[in-house]
Amino acid sequence: MQTIWLTKLIMVGYPSDGSPMKMVTGTVTVKGQVVIPALLRRRLGIKRGTLVSFLEENGHIVVQPVTREFIRRLRGSLKGGPSPLEQLIEERKRERVL
Repeated sequence: MQTIWLTKLIMVGYPSDGSPMKMVTGTVTVKGQVVIPALLRRRLGIKRGTLVSFLEENGHIVVQPVTREFIRRLRGSLKGGPSPLEQLIEERKRERVL
């Protein structure tokens, strides 16, 4: 089995105890799989079946667990403009006038 070394893996999340996250390294298998250390899984609430998102940021891979806490923190982040539903309703009204 060939092992590929992953040189930059940054785990980010919202630990319940508020302590800072530390960089953890791991290896990538031939299938592209990475094992997230148990300590980080517990701290970030990652369980079997937890959805995680991957983002490339400044040459780093950011792994973000999509947990209830993450979603809760996103609430309200898109406020400020009309909702897509409101925009669609207005567009339909304009189309009827034409």
